[in-house]
Amino acid sequence: MTRRTGFLAPALALALIAAPPASGRAAADVVRARYAVSLVGIRIGDAAAVGALGPDKYRIDFTARLTGVAAMVADVKMALSSTGTMQPGVVSPATYATTSANAEETRTVRMAMQGGVVRAVSIVPPWTDLEGRAPVTEAHKRGVLDPTSAFIMPVPPGQPLVGPAACNRRIPVFDGFVRFDLTLSYAGTREAALPGYSGPVSVCAVRYAPIAGHKLQSRSARFMAQNRDIEVWLAPVERAHVVVPVRVALATLAGAAVIEAVEFQIDPGVSAGAR
Repeated sequence: MTRRTGFLAPALALALIAAPPASGRAAADVVRARYAVSLVGIRIGDAAAVGALGPDKYRIDFTARLTGVAAMVADVKMALSSTGTMQPGVVSPATYATTSANAEETRTVRMAMQGGVVRAVSIVPPWTDLEGRAPVTEAHKRGVLDPTSAFIMPVPPGQPLVGPAACNRRIPVFDGFVRFDLTLSYAGTREAALPGYSGPVSVCAVRYAPIAGHKLQSRSARFMAQNRDIEVWLAPVERAHVVVPVRVALATLAGAAVIEAVEFQIDPGVSAGAR
């Protein structure tokens, strides 16, 4: 399996949404979403997320796969899960696990985290393509979020869920192998209408900055670092006071890609134990 499966992995990383308490029966906002993945206007994949935002805990469960003609070219599947704690304006991951598979192999990455610091990483089988990569130091593993927890986006207390406060932020991400930043900036407000949600969303411009672990001579890393055509729409989750993505559009080396919610539902006040 290659380190990156075309545009799919980084694009899906941008589309992940937030989720359920790791334990207990405290009331939680349960979020369910299904996404369509398209490239140059052709649907090539599906993704689904289910989760809940509790008063102080969260969990993420996410799956994605290529479909149709794309599946005949590359049978790629991904499953991701994260847990952690939440305080007003702060997300603190505890565990992260992802399994990616194609016709050739399956790889699992697991991380244990505490206070934004990566305490342990396990990659099975380990990556062997290490030559020519920007070295990852222990400093790169501090003050970070895992890729799924990165998109539980708390809005500062007292700030509106639609507008600049929803977008303006820098998100430091470490996936167990590569360290990068996502910087979001407010670009406007749109009205969204999709099954399960109708209302305003914040439109954010996104910039990607590779920090460590990437190939120094990588064409894709250079392209993404210079890419000014990345946009995400963020929908509000009122009680948890966070925003989550319902649409991601970006230019890729293979053409224009879009990941868009075809179903988005928020069930407020559901007991975590009832899932």
